[in-house]
Amino acid sequence: MQTVMVALALLGLCVAAEAKVRTEAVEYESGGVALEGYLAYDDAIQGKRPGVLVVHEWWGLNDYPKQRARQLAEMGYVAFAADMYGKGVVTDDMTKAGQLAGQFRQNWDTTGRALMRERAQAGLAVLAKNPRVDPRQIAAIGFCFGGSTVLELAYSGADIAGVVTFHGGLTVPTDDDLPGIKARFLILHGADDPSIKPETITAMQAALDQGHADWQMILYGGAVHGFSNPANTDMTNKAVHYDEKAARRSWEAMKVFFNDIFGKR
Repeated sequence: MQTVMVALALLGLCVAAEAKVRTEAVEYESGGVALEGYLAYDDAIQGKRPGVLVVHEWWGLNDYPKQRARQLAEMGYVAFAADMYGKGVVTDDMTKAGQLAGQFRQNWDTTGRALMRERAQAGLAVLAKNPRVDPRQIAAIGFCFGGSTVLELAYSGADIAGVVTFHGGLTVPTDDDLPGIKARFLILHGADDPSIKPETITAMQAALDQGHADWQMILYGGAVHGFSNPANTDMTNKAVHYDEKAARRSWEAMKVFFNDIFGKR
């Protein structure tokens, strides 16, 4: 009997050793635009589990959001890094990045905001249909441009449990948005971020209060825009810079938030 137990224990170790995070490219489309996202999950986990949509910075779907998706998969979630620009559209040139993000920011009140929501909803649909995902337990996180995107996804009335924005471009919901908001909000913001005006923060908070939304905001002293991404260490633009403490603390805050909206895992 003891020999059998040892053999079973060794077998369990072997299975655990073989289990690992799997990743795959997923093609989809929105409004006739071909998109390609990045799926990550732990194949050792059985049954459905919460899903997390990840939305990239203004550079496009580069290595950073993919790395975050893998981290989430290691934590037991199914993560899908959405593509907001188009299959293979990514840049490391600031001017080009501004142009790519500009297609959403231009004509914001007429077409830009609607386009951002439409692209985000397309990525959400891919994640929700994944057979490993419990569609009743989905959150979205975003970085910089992606932070704006997940806010807009929540404002659109998407049926998601919560959103987390890391140094996002903060947007204000419209009065028409407020009755339909279902998500809870965790807003992680650099206290010294010069790209967001104080009056924008005040207006966003007031609107969320008016809509009786469940929101919390954490300010990180000394942190500026882009504080979560180590690639920003060498930025010549001091308004965008990595901050190790803010990066670590904000990721831990996200974990606590997920435990709150999904239950401790």
